[in-house]
Amino acid sequence: MKCGILCGGQGMRMEDLTKDIPKPLLQIGGKPTLCRLMDHYAKYGIEEFILCVGYLGDKIEDYFKQNPVKYNVKVVDTGNNCTKAERLLKVRDLLGEQFYVAYGDDLSDVDLNKLKQFYIKMGKTAVLTAIRPQNPFGVLDIDNETGLIKNFKEKPLMNEWINGGYFIFNKNIFDYFDKGDELEKEIFEKLVKKGEIAAYQHTGFWKSMNTTKDYAELNLMYEQGKL
Repeated sequence: MKCGILCGGQGMRMEDLTKDIPKPLLQIGGKPTLCRLMDHYAKYGIEEFILCVGYLGDKIEDYFKQNPVKYNVKVVDTGNNCTKAERLLKVRDLLGEQFYVAYGDDLSDVDLNKLKQFYIKMGKTAVLTAIRPQNPFGVLDIDNETGLIKNFKEKPLMNEWINGGYFIFNKNIFDYFDKGDELEKEIFEKLVKKGEIAAYQHTGFWKSMNTTKDYAELNLMYEQGKL
């Protein structure tokens, strides 16, 4: 199976960090985030990657020309102003019957063998990895009758599950695509209505690099040996 990696966004919440460098090339512990992501997939035997680039995509292509990797990497310019769904549609012929899809800025220790086993067991068009993110705020446990605070919980895991990426799709997903659709909105909503999408619940490490704060935290985690 191949893995399509979505790495065409502008990283607008990264301030000046992504002015001249696409977000997937920002380094965590001296290595681009994108390469760390591919290393994780390679641990499970996935070594063919289709990179769906857009914003500063030439920088990603140049990086792999200048820094050859042991993986089979194909860089495809899918445009600067496309939805994630449109990017996947442009590379559909390169992906095969069933394939992994990843965001280029999420890192996790998800067990891809277990993810695949779950995908096979469910027999659905799509499986996503669901995670419980950490609440960015401290939480108060308040007694409703007295108004007294019973406990402080410092940034606990949320009760809700969210989309953590690390998908497996089969080619039938493209039957749900319409022009202008976004993957996480219209397409997933169609799949939900048809009962064709399932969630693999991952309770281990996961972190998305959406902001400069996330970037700093990931580098600190690396320095502390937690990544």
